[in-house]
Amino acid sequence: MIMKPTALIYSSHNRCEYIHRHWLVERALESHHNKTIFYIPLSMGRYDQQHFSWGTFRWYFDRFRQWGLEARTFFWDENMSDQDVENFFQMTRDSEVVILGGGSSYLGFERYNGMGARYNGDHDLFNKLLHDRQANGMLTAGFSAGAIQLGDVCEHDEYHKCYGLIYNVTTRLHHEWGGEEGLRDMARRFTHCLCFGLPNDSGIASNQGVLRSGCRWQVLQFIIDSSWDLEQDGFHIKTRQGMKIEHFYEDGRKWVFNGGDVLVRVTSPDYQFQGIWIIPAGGGDIYDYWTQQPTGYRDYKHILASH
Repeated sequence: MIMKPTALIYSSHNRCEYIHRHWLVERALESHHNKTIFYIPLSMGRYDQQHFSWGTFRWYFDRFRQWGLEARTFFWDENMSDQDVENFFQMTRDSEVVILGGGSSYLGFERYNGMGARYNGDHDLFNKLLHDRQANGMLTAGFSAGAIQLGDVCEHDEYHKCYGLIYNVTTRLHHEWGGEEGLRDMARRFTHCLCFGLPNDSGIASNQGVLRSGCRWQVLQFIIDSSWDLEQDGFHIKTRQGMKIEHFYEDGRKWVFNGGDVLVRVTSPDYQFQGIWIIPAGGGDIYDYWTQQPTGYRDYKHILASH
């Protein structure tokens, strides 16, 4: 049994059932006192675009109101009051599940950081709240642009630091066959990161922290969702066509992750050591990431306890 994630990044065309119900809605409904999901569409431009983005999620969340789910949102407005901004940060802080929506990742950064600067003179306030949520075991998810924002570096701007809820990871969203060279290029550029191509509908759930030794640990769970079956959407749902999550090494080697696979990473404080192991779904041998050979580890707990 893998621990509950504190971050989830995913790519989807619509509200695929497995990701949105099992990983998001049910996580909120597990709480006995706080069955809240806060969807944030601030990476969308105009008010009507934000409202439309919310509508693509609201219909799905409405299905679960009878079980107590409370779905919230917030729209950007140039004329927001200080109370509006305070309410935004309060919902970010307190909601059981927070989802950063799609749009322009850079516009989202500008608004999230700008609201912190406006509210209390701290442009890093939103980032700090996300990491506080993580430290408290709460789930923050990112869809499309939101997935980029929760990683560690943006695909098109190697100098723009993201929020890093999944540190040293970057993703290529809405990945398709034929996009391999772009993914290889990312792996060559961002050598400190693990680079993954996420097709519609797939995701990566993560936990991370620090061991007693001082080493940083990270556990990534890979999600493949082929539940969305509307015929008119078939072209867009690459997982239903058999596509998995693709990953390229810096040296050009490739590994493909299936749903249920797990990756464990342990990094020393000085970054001189980085051990990575791959645990295939269904059990069996655990593989060393670098050599791609079987190891003697039993599970992720055995790996972490050894470091």
